[in-house]
Amino acid sequence: MRGEASRVADRESRNSFANKLRESGSNAWEIGNELFTITYVFDHNPRIQRALTDPGRPTKDKVALLNELIGNQAMPLTMDILTDLVGRSWSRARDIDNAIEDFAVDAMMYQADCDGKTLEVAIQLAQLQSALLNLPVVRADLSDDQGPLNVRYELLHALIDSANFDRITVRLAEHCTRNPRNRRYLESVQWLINKFSRHMGESMVTVTTASPLSEEQIKKLNQIYAKKTGHPVHIHSVVDPTVIGGMRIQVGDEVTDNTVVAQLETLQRKVKTSVGD
Repeated sequence: MRGEASRVADRESRNSFANKLRESGSNAWEIGNELFTITYVFDHNPRIQRALTDPGRPTKDKVALLNELIGNQAMPLTMDILTDLVGRSWSRARDIDNAIEDFAVDAMMYQADCDGKTLEVAIQLAQLQSALLNLPVVRADLSDDQGPLNVRYELLHALIDSANFDRITVRLAEHCTRNPRNRRYLESVQWLINKFSRHMGESMVTVTTASPLSEEQIKKLNQIYAKKTGHPVHIHSVVDPTVIGGMRIQVGDEVTDNTVVAQLETLQRKVKTSVGD
């Protein structure tokens, strides 16, 4: 959990650069990629984190170090963002990496806006999440940053290549694979879905059923969850015959599982408990 100083620094910096990132157009893709790479490098070099966030070190020295490390290798706006971040106060050294990652995702969202693909990317992230729900071994392997990166990439692409995802979805999924940042893979994907939902001003409601939802069901769910969340929602319907019947509904981190499979599993646990007694 970030301290108050880090939350303020992250929020104020991102707010101050929001318009510039939005107006960067197609350059947002490259800026986002650069910031993801820098997040990875800083995450794996705690000495750099400490040097760039040391409250006793003059800002000009930290900016000089930043230029020495990155210099003209990055786009001007990337350097402007990093320069702003090292001039702020941080509760913990590693919190600056959280802010850089937030900026990277912001850049990808603005690129999605520029491409007219924002909702499409959000839906694809929800599809990736749904595909992984019944693949615990794959999820664990994707989250294992101790294993070879090329093996994790091969596993990810074996899962998503046939889906023909947008380049932004693929890049976000690769980031979660390359740099889990102490998060489980599904947790990272849900974090991204939440960010896209806030960016669009609506919530993603993923509904898993054994057969396709009717238009009437989708309309009713829309009304229910729009009222519940207080803002527009998008119903992402997932068909999974293995749930047999009922619905599994996920809104953010909240999951309501009323599928037949879930009910059978609950009953089975109760039977085991009573037998054990």
